[in-house]
Amino acid sequence: MKLPIIRQLYQNCTEEQLDATLEVLEKFTEFRGVSDEDLDVAGELITNICGAQEVHAQVKGGASEKDALNGFAQKVMGSIDR
Repeated sequence: MKLPIIRQLYQNCTEEQLDATLEVLEKFTEFRGVSDEDLDVAGELITNICGAQEVHAQVKGGASEKDALNGFAQKVMGSIDR
């Protein structure tokens, strides 16, 4: 998870674009012959896209962009610390 990438995705992509990209990446990970390195890259992209989707949802719910980004980062870091 990289917060600057999540911010860029949030600012420059619609929710529909993020949904479509996520669907393609998820299908890509199911192909036979995809290397572990490719899976790692796809996984990182998926994580960042999901983060941008979460930020979109929080902003729709009334949060500021900054608060939504910080809240998502804290949520992820909290789940890692468990």
